Amino acid sequence: MKPNNIFKKFATPFLAILALAGCTKLDEHLNSTLTNAQVSSALGSAGTGLLLSAAYSDIGGPLTGQDQVFSLEENTSDESLVPTRGGDWDDNGVWRVLHAHTWNADHGQVLSVFNNLNKINFDATNVLGFGPSKGQAAEARYLRALSLYYLLDLYGQFPVRNPGDNLLLPPTVKTGADGAAFIISELTAILPDLPANNGPHLANPDAARVLLMKCYLQKGTWANRAAPTYDAADMAQVIALGNTIITSGKYSFSTNYFDNFSPNNHSSPEAIFDYPNQSGVSANNSGIAGRWNMTLHYNSWTPNNPNAGWNGFTTIGDFYSSFNVTANPTAYGPTDTLLDPRIGGRYYAGATNISGVRPGFLVNQQYNENGVAIKDRKGAPLAYTAAIAPDMKETGANLEVTGIRVVKYAPDYANYGGPSGNNLMIFRYSDVLLMVAEAQMRTGATAAGLALVNQLRTARGAATLSSLALVNTANVEDPNTLLAERGRELYWESSRRTDLERFGVYLKPWQYKPSDDPKNLIFPIPNQALAANPNLKQNPGY
Repeated sequence: MKPNNIFKKFATPFLAILALAGCTKLDEHLNSTLTNAQVSSALGSAGTGLLLSAAYSDIGGPLTGQDQVFSLEENTSDESLVPTRGGDWDDNGVWRVLHAHTWNADHGQVLSVFNNLNKINFDATNVLGFGPSKGQAAEARYLRALSLYYLLDLYGQFPVRNPGDNLLLPPTVKTGADGAAFIISELTAILPDLPANNGPHLANPDAARVLLMKCYLQKGTWANRAAPTYDAADMAQVIALGNTIITSGKYSFSTNYFDNFSPNNHSSPEAIFDYPNQSGVSANNSGIAGRWNMTLHYNSWTPNNPNAGWNGFTTIGDFYSSFNVTANPTAYGPTDTLLDPRIGGRYYAGATNISGVRPGFLVNQQYNENGVAIKDRKGAPLAYTAAIAPDMKETGANLEVTGIRVVKYAPDYANYGGPSGNNLMIFRYSDVLLMVAEAQMRTGATAAGLALVNQLRTARGAATLSSLALVNTANVEDPNTLLAERGRELYWESSRRTDLERFGVYLKPWQYKPSDDPKNLIFPIPNQALAANPNLKQNPGY
């Protein structure tokens, strides 16, 4: 028995499910070929379901890993950078070149993200060739559309094939406006077929609406990144889709902002689409613990010394200032009023009482759970500073303390060092309000947009605003803009680079990135991918 081409190409996911066909009689002969229909019939719906589960599992790595989509979205922006600390975090400069915008087509993360997103792409496509139900097919096409969205946004093009395509030929490639039209058509087609009772862990109608909103907002950017446009009809789609979600009554705001990212966030009222992790279970766990390990100091949890963190990622002082910081956040107590509680610095049960960590931005002297000042590994005070070496290379006494740290996800201390249980938030309700507000402001309905922003700010415990501009192109960190509000709400959630491009300020200088090149509006196609698929074309400037 020899498998046909599509089965052969995607045989790996079948290794765990071939046993399902063990008791099924197949009409096979020496050198015969099994068709997809025969394989599908043998495996049944359960086998197709396992293929779909494999595609879902593909999401975790590229959307969670600190060196994956997060890195390309955040380290290339004004929200995050990774200084070299002596021998730590150098890796031949791969982190520094991202923030400085001096990468090339051989950058390892550029290749890894491209490959891992395409794994979702082709594993989801594989489901479609094996007799899925209408709902299964819709879910698979959603997962494929999700991967294509990231590929188009990051690389400007994506390969795509469908069941029945000749696998001896390279996949076709879609770019720019054509790529956007394809993703939008896919999401529009599957929207009626996505199971309405699917929760946030599975593809569901509202998750499709959110992704459609993002595509309509980005269409004009993908068509011309140097000069984004915002078609009124596209903005109307964003508003209509968003209002469907808002008026559904299915979502509300968490009482505490950081509850959305805690080890107990599985029932967050803001979750529209997420990746589920289970505490203590390594199978399919996305490795969410990296989100706090990558930034916390080695001594951030003294009983666990010296393995409490990796002492790497930071934010920059100018982005921190976009919160209108007026005081030292480490001085705030459990009930103190903050100008914007999303900046953190308050007591958080399950974290502060265990390690002293107060989720949000960590700056100045750090304290353990007993209020005792923590020291670094050299015995000096562990006091994080905003200033980072201009070349992002730290030496001497600054090795372990430079850079304001960010803890968006409260550590799962019950499973520290093992698989953690915080779900990865991919799409949240607050983003829906902010996208609708943006579309309204881009079509002249500024008052309506401001009202939505103030609704969100009120829910977060932040003061309402009397006016708001979309962006200040002369000052990326101007706090009185919608761009800044998106940063305050969605920081370190893998969307900042996309936002900066859409608002037309991605090429502007910011701290530790004094200049830029228009080619950096898009990442290069990895050289290995170009060699494998001649339909892919290298992006200009690389």
